Amino acid sequence: PYLLPQDEATLQEFFRNSKAINEMFPKLYAEQGLELLTMFPEGEVCMTTQEPVMSPADLEGVKFRVMTNPLLVESYAAFGATPTPLPWGEVYGALQTGIIQGQENPGFFLDSTKMYEVTEVVTCIGHNNFTTAMMANKDFFDGLSEEDQQLVRNATAAAFDHILGYQAGLQEKSLENIKAAKPDMVINILSEEERQPFMETADSVEAAFIEMTGESGKAILEQMKADLEAAHAATK
Repeated sequence: PYLLPQDEATLQEFFRNSKAINEMFPKLYAEQGLELLTMFPEGEVCMTTQEPVMSPADLEGVKFRVMTNPLLVESYAAFGATPTPLPWGEVYGALQTGIIQGQENPGFFLDSTKMYEVTEVVTCIGHNNFTTAMMANKDFFDGLSEEDQQLVRNATAAAFDHILGYQAGLQEKSLENIKAAKPDMVINILSEEERQPFMETADSVEAAFIEMTGESGKAILEQMKADLEAAHAATK
């Protein structure tokens, strides 16, 4: 948590020019038979819960749906919640019946999937930005002519630019849509001071990540931090 910047210009600069994303990640994807074409942010992730979340103490004992991802499990355990991996198709019903009491997603997805119908509070703590990878089967991609490969890369670059442009202001608009659809929905965007107790959990999650991934994970994390510093400097 709290690795990616909240500032939109810095975030976009990072995704455009990150050495970790553009040089290190493609090698990892290739090991799995995939051609990584690009990665892009999809918006700040916010929680939806039944009760307000103003501090980690408010998540204590809350069964919180996370994707089946060890790092997300570690993050929400550090926040004080009870991480509960669950397939997406079961989330709405599980919130409706009380099997879980919370979940997270970017604003546009909270809006389009009507998560506000089965929860009472949206809380944005600035801890993450949902990231999507665009990829192709590597054998298929390698089998294309150089000309066709370049066409795919050009289309990818055009799509990347379009996506970033489309997302400008989308988070705010999505939260407005939720409030319009359910006027009594509580939407809390925590201040820097209020976020501090959540931010203090980042070091323990980072240590867990390095323990899970070893030296290769540590190298990627260090490169990402260097890329983020460069992105901050480029957008000052």
